[in-house]
Amino acid sequence: MVSKLLLAAAMLVATAGSASAEYTISAYGGYNFTFDSNVDVDNGPSSYSKTISWDGDSFGDPPYWGVRGTYWLSGWGKPNWGIAIDYSHAKVIADPKPAGVTTFEFTDGLNLVTANALYRWNPDAALTPYVGLGLGLSVPHVEYQEAGGPRTFEYQVAGPAVQALAGVDYAFNQYFSVFGEYKLTYTHNDVDLAGGGSLETDLFTNQIVGGVSVSFDLFK
Repeated sequence: MVSKLLLAAAMLVATAGSASAEYTISAYGGYNFTFDSNVDVDNGPSSYSKTISWDGDSFGDPPYWGVRGTYWLSGWGKPNWGIAIDYSHAKVIADPKPAGVTTFEFTDGLNLVTANALYRWNPDAALTPYVGLGLGLSVPHVEYQEAGGPRTFEYQVAGPAVQALAGVDYAFNQYFSVFGEYKLTYTHNDVDLAGGGSLETDLFTNQIVGGVSVSFDLFK
């Protein structure tokens, strides 16, 4: 998917001529880890409340990755400001699992989708620091099963997500750049379990990423 997005961006750049760069498509990978969290499971006789440690498995299949589309407000006289839609595919796996639980993970993604406001310094320079703040949704793939019990294995809209980020972008030219970034995301996850139970936890996920960006003017 990432390679298709980059190819599409490159094709747009090829037709952009000498346009000023207003739009940016970014793709990134990296490392994610999540702080321990308290988990409340309401599942009949096996209900419990317990602190869980999480393994991010950032480089396992599928690895951590993300994409972002940004519109910088240069045409509105605000070149330092931008708005962006960001998607990141992080993972969390309970390690160790609670007694009696055979599967407990969000590994087809603790999928985070946020709308972000961005601010950058020195927009005309090669080296551009930036920060951002976003709001959105957590859409995890819930995988949970207790010994002898029904299996939960599905995507769910779990709750709100809040994201803060800071990074530095280095532009090789008008169109291509690379960046490094740190993101901290809070998600409230309240999901349903097969058989009528529920699971709830708040997760703080750290993401240390590096990526590439392609910029273009869509309407030039």
